[in-house]
This record gives sequence, C-alpha cells and structure tokens, in this order.
Amino acid sequence: MLEILQILKKELADLEFEFRVELPREIKAAVAMGDLRENAEYHAALERQAYVRARIGQLRERLGALSAQDLSQIPTDRASMGSRLQLLDLDTDAEVSYQLVFPEIADLDKGMISIASPIGKALIGRQEGDEITIEIPSGSRNFEVLELKTVHDLKDDKEEA
Repeated sequence: MLEILQILKKELADLEFEFRVELPREIKAAVAMGDLRENAEYHAALERQAYVRARIGQLRERLGALSAQDLSQIPTDRASMGSRLQLLDLDTDAEVSYQLVFPEIADLDKGMISIASPIGKALIGRQEGDEITIEIPSGSRNFEVLELKTVHDLKDDKEEA
C-alpha cells in the first residue's frame, strides 16, 4: 500500500509542477505569438492544462481515500488491494507474480495488475492453494495460487528490511 501511495504522490507532485510552472510558461509563450484564435500551441496548452487540473483532482481524491483507509479492515488471509500473489499457470506450468493495484498505476510489465481487470477481479478473495479459471478476452486461463502476501505481510517485510 505504501508503494501505491508513493507512486500516486510522485505523479501528483509532477503534475502540480507542470500545472504551476511549465504550462503557464507555455501559455505565455503561445500568447506572445499573436492571434489566439488560430494558435495551435495556445489551444494545446489550454487542453493540457484542463487535463492536468482534472488529473490532479482525481489523484487528490484517491490519496484522500487511501489515507483514510483502515488497514485493519483489509483481510490478512486472502487477496485484496495491495496483495502480491505468486501464481502457477496450470496450462503452461509457468509461474507469474501479480500485485493487485488501483487502475491508475497498473503496469502489466511490472506485474502490477488492476483490481478492475478480469484477472484482478478473479484474484480478489483468493487464498493459497486456490485454483482459478479466469475468463479473459483471448479465452480462459487456469491458475493455482502458490503464495499470497497481503498488504500486512508486505508491510512487515518492509519494516524488517
């Protein structure tokens, strides 16, 4: 959970810098070019500014919700937000590791899978030893949960390190 908070806080800080420093500079430079009605740079900067403003609002809301989340309410014996699972693909005998994260920071290349994805939804509530058949757009996949580390376990691991 701490990793998720750090990633979101970094994105928020980067966007706030862009919003307060970089975009005003771009808008000022575009205004200096003259006629704003046909000024592509000006309109692009305004569109980016609107996007960044909306994303900052989303991140602040998500961080507020995460900060208010009571870790004691997260199960200690089954997969939930922030859990890391080691799975065996029963069709290929390959092992794969996923961490369940919010959609905003999902990155399959890093093994961070969204809790809103078909695989993420299927993994919520699972325990070690469970076998799962997951329907995905390309068909179905069969997994066995080899190891489960909840946010509580991951927190303990970080404190020991």
